[in-house]
Amino acid sequence: MVFSTLEQDQELDYSTLDLSNPCVLLETLQKLRQIVFQDGQDIFNPWCSRIQRQVFLSSGLNLAHYMALRRHDLRPLQTALVPWGLSSLGRLEARVMPSLDAVIATLGAICQVNPASLPSRPAIQEFLEGDRLLHQQTEDVLGQTTAERQVRIMVTLPTEAASDDSFVRDLLQRGTNCVRINCAHDNVDLWEAMIGNVRRAEKETGHSCKVLMDLAGPKPRLGQVIAPKHKHRILQGECLLLTHDLPGSKDTTCFQATCTLPEVLDRLQVGETAWIDDGRIGARVEALTDQGVLLRITHASLKGSKLRPEKGLNFPDTDLQLSPLTAKDRQDLEFVATHADIVGYSFVQSADDIKLLQQELAARMPQPREIAIMAKIETPQAVSNLPELMVQVAGQQPFAVMIARGDLAIAIGYQRLAEIQEEILWLCEAAHIPVIWATQVLENLVKKGIPSRAEMTDAAMAQQAECVMLNKGPFVAEAVTMLDDVLTRMQAHQLKKTPQLRALHSW
Repeated sequence: MVFSTLEQDQELDYSTLDLSNPCVLLETLQKLRQIVFQDGQDIFNPWCSRIQRQVFLSSGLNLAHYMALRRHDLRPLQTALVPWGLSSLGRLEARVMPSLDAVIATLGAICQVNPASLPSRPAIQEFLEGDRLLHQQTEDVLGQTTAERQVRIMVTLPTEAASDDSFVRDLLQRGTNCVRINCAHDNVDLWEAMIGNVRRAEKETGHSCKVLMDLAGPKPRLGQVIAPKHKHRILQGECLLLTHDLPGSKDTTCFQATCTLPEVLDRLQVGETAWIDDGRIGARVEALTDQGVLLRITHASLKGSKLRPEKGLNFPDTDLQLSPLTAKDRQDLEFVATHADIVGYSFVQSADDIKLLQQELAARMPQPREIAIMAKIETPQAVSNLPELMVQVAGQQPFAVMIARGDLAIAIGYQRLAEIQEEILWLCEAAHIPVIWATQVLENLVKKGIPSRAEMTDAAMAQQAECVMLNKGPFVAEAVTMLDDVLTRMQAHQLKKTPQLRALHSW
């Protein structure tokens, strides 16, 4: 859990308190406020020297207060506040101290306590400052959008975007606010052509569009794949031999494949888990051989699954000890540093990883310009270190977080994805940092032209983020149109965690 590293030495004990008594409730809230204020300051003080952007100073302090607050189980207080018609503190992420002060001031009036003994009631402007900062920092990274739809739409560009300017123009006309170029694919010439088409489309349509260039990072993938004769799919119970190099002979009794990062094979141990192709194929390390690592397939389609080159490999049980910046990433940064609006950072796990990217960017930008960083949260380490990541980046330049739900689900377990996704959203809102909701959004619609019922609900829930990313596919333009409609409709119903009670006309 994001907040588990904090000490638990001042946990409030509600067991002996009659919280139905408003005066006891008031006293408890005042004690909580005192603890949160002091503990938040203790968290914030070591961050101050790293925060160079004035806009993030108050955001960093609010983040520290939120982390201090969430050390405590607030459920008894929430239950006790509701009968008095007061805020249950369930939507205070962007404004921790003003929310506590507002509740305490009103409860003090109910208890007829001298206002001079209570914190001052926050002014409306102070109460709404967190929302303003989140809006500002979102625009700093993702640009402006329309009042009708505050949540941005991002689209991953396919190779055809380099040669078909009408395709890019159509995306912008349908509502795309940002495009993503995946540096794991294509090349510099194609990237330059894609960006040129985006800039022309901006001028022709009058719609602005940010360019995110996503560094590939140290992602192990299947290289060349060799199948046994007359076999096209691998079945549960069969074996896959991952090798540094394929043997000279292609006569084989089991599937074989090279790994694009062969050094990771030396770090695997018997019994550890492996996942292939975004979790579609599961395996366990059965043996370490002179040729490589023998995997026993534990999960596959009933009719077998295809092993294709370039499909991702995940080893959630293994510390792969890989730098988040590969030699290819450093080479790609020569282009990215001068062409992208946002740099996507894959498999980032610590503040030191962020420093490394900042140094590499600075070395390639003799004339400094403001370039945003987007960190992809896809490992348990990145989740645990998220506060430090945010301070290191947002303290110096515009910053956004992408919840990379594909790799993250594999790393933490599918059953925890929804829980951790919510925690990331809360923590980022507390720091007034925009979030990009990614991986398999409207996937069936993008790939097949017809959405599933479940993914429509998922797309609607993405209203909690500041941006939603669509992957490439033959029907991605149609998906932009549908997502634009869904997000526009949902804006009338929900803002972040807060329901919007517009008039209902269904009955």
